[in-house]
Amino acid sequence: MTRSEKLISMINKSGCELPDGIVTAFAYNRPEKEQKRYKKGIGIVGKDGIYLYENGEKTLFVSYEGVSEFRCETLVGAFRVLYEKDGEDGLLLISDMRALSEVSAAVGTANAVIRGDTDERREIVTTCPKCGRVLKYKGDVCMRCTGKFKTLGRLFSLTKGQRALLVLSVLLFFVKSGLDVAGPYVQKIFVDDYVKAPEVPDVAPFLAVFFTMIAVSLVSILVSILRNYFIMLAGTSIVIKLRELVFRKIHSLSLASVSKRPSGELIRRVTGDTRKLQNFLTSDLVGLLEELILFIAVGSIVVSYDWRLAVLVIVPVPFVIVFYRLFWNFMRRLWNKLWSYESASSTILFDTLRGIRVVKSFGMEHREIERYDEAVDKQCKTTIQNETLFAIVNPLIALFAGMGEFFLLYYVGDKILNSEMSFGQMAQFSSYVGMLYGPLRWMAQMPRRIVNAFTSIVKIYEIVDEPTDVPDTEKPTDREIEGNIKFEDVSFGYQKGQTVLRHINFEVKPGEMVGIVGKSGVGKSTLINLVMRMYDAEGGRILLDGVDIRDISQEHLRSNMGVVLQETFLFAGSIYDNIAYARPDATREQVITAAKAAGAHDFIMKLTDGYDTRVGENGHTVSGGERQRIAIARALLHNPKILILDEATASLDTETEKQIQDALKELMRGRTTIAIAHRLSTLRNADRLIVLDKGGVAEVGSHEELMKKKGMYYNLVMAQRSVNKLH
Repeated sequence: MTRSEKLISMINKSGCELPDGIVTAFAYNRPEKEQKRYKKGIGIVGKDGIYLYENGEKTLFVSYEGVSEFRCETLVGAFRVLYEKDGEDGLLLISDMRALSEVSAAVGTANAVIRGDTDERREIVTTCPKCGRVLKYKGDVCMRCTGKFKTLGRLFSLTKGQRALLVLSVLLFFVKSGLDVAGPYVQKIFVDDYVKAPEVPDVAPFLAVFFTMIAVSLVSILVSILRNYFIMLAGTSIVIKLRELVFRKIHSLSLASVSKRPSGELIRRVTGDTRKLQNFLTSDLVGLLEELILFIAVGSIVVSYDWRLAVLVIVPVPFVIVFYRLFWNFMRRLWNKLWSYESASSTILFDTLRGIRVVKSFGMEHREIERYDEAVDKQCKTTIQNETLFAIVNPLIALFAGMGEFFLLYYVGDKILNSEMSFGQMAQFSSYVGMLYGPLRWMAQMPRRIVNAFTSIVKIYEIVDEPTDVPDTEKPTDREIEGNIKFEDVSFGYQKGQTVLRHINFEVKPGEMVGIVGKSGVGKSTLINLVMRMYDAEGGRILLDGVDIRDISQEHLRSNMGVVLQETFLFAGSIYDNIAYARPDATREQVITAAKAAGAHDFIMKLTDGYDTRVGENGHTVSGGERQRIAIARALLHNPKILILDEATASLDTETEKQIQDALKELMRGRTTIAIAHRLSTLRNADRLIVLDKGGVAEVGSHEELMKKKGMYYNLVMAQRSVNKLH
């Protein structure tokens, strides 16, 4: 049962009459007057309108007739849903922020119904198809319903290419087990024939048996070392393959998919979880196979000696298996909870170190320490809870599983007292029973290891199996790009129901420079993100040389683009490496030429190590303006057909900006350029300016044309001039 079906079922059980033609359903939490309590409600998106229900009663119905659009607006600690009808706004509902994602998705579905876009009528939240549990992210796996053997089977497929080493390690284990089994037999001969012998033994046979015992032990140790070496080789290869798989998948996901998960959580999946799976595959899983083989081999020897005692020794095992099966879900929840807390603490640590300059600038060290301590404290408490559980359960299970040892003592003691067993036989039989209980005790710990590894397996395959929401077509149309960009009725929103751009139409011809202007938050950066296909448009299409950009491979598309973003990012390394990042095969002369064109060469040469100067993580050792010039040089070295500048000169002083503008003017020839700038004077020379307002195109024209028009662009320019005069 899906999330919508559950909500609809709740309304139906309350006795309310359901509307005809239900598209989807959603839940919300309406604040009551006291502002301390919330009244839960359920909404239904129907074919004729939206219905609201509270306490089993229908409280509101808004028909689609006359409604142009539903929209979500964020308030302080809450949000509201409005609808525009006959030119006026009406209030549908107010809810706390917990329901924002679900309600905004439903609002987007309602707008799709109004427009007749049936393709957008999809489930508003991601739920498990089996149990209906709401999942945190799209692509997540339900821990309750995931098939354990199927998941382990997928994990085992990663051992391809290393199975020969794993098989060889298992064969070596057989050799070691054979030596371990032979050891007690040699001990029996040594005790009965020489230690307890009534006569003094001959020296030669005595020394032969003695050195045989030593040789068996030494060879067993050497075989064990060789086996561990092979396992290490196989494990290292497997973890590298697994990390490459996850890392490659993360890069194939869209910007939206990657951004929705904290960086610390993704890092944990790539490093910590893959390491756990390496240990599980090469140690636990192989160890389980080996211990089972040893258990069967030694068990067969014990059964052949006395089957009744063997039954008494093994009889507790089924009860141990049943016990762990009953507690499986509880243990799984504990480990999943621990994983979440560990990821949260890793995320705080990553964000704090990455933003250490901001932390120190505001004197917030104590606050960040408290945040991290709080996260680690939750992790610590959950770890203690887990360890306490296993510290109590495992000894009890081990004691219960080892009850047969008491029967062994009685059995052996009785046999020796009645002279039915020699001391050598006692040593041999005791060793075998001890070898039998070794696998039993080891396997008693296996459920804990499986649960721990299973949590990491699920978390890794959540990423690996996540559908790519910006996929490449099977047969991309990759051809020489000229640079003609055309927006045809393009609409987009980061969340359903919260449209950022609406019905955008314009064209940029090859070699033309177009400036995008407008107030902050109007969607300028969103527009260039769509050009770079960081996201796919929800409505309409973007054409590049007459081809839908969704039919062009992302690699080919972006390889023909040079980008200088508003947020300049530099990798930890040298200045030369950061500029050459755009073209790793570029010569040093080409890198220097690009740096000169960007106005970066002079300040670079003044540094101690010149182009080999290390800039530190995110370039914290150079100024903001210097970072910007390095980023511009990187884009120019790329020699793109399409140049995108998002506040490319925002961090530069007026003199340096003029130098770069002169250089860019020359380099823009023959290239399609889209530029965003708050400093409108930098766009005076643009062929055309596109003014955005309220998510749409408000004005289009050159600087002179728009100034004569005295519209929105004119007001922006005059307001900026007034601010400049004040300064």
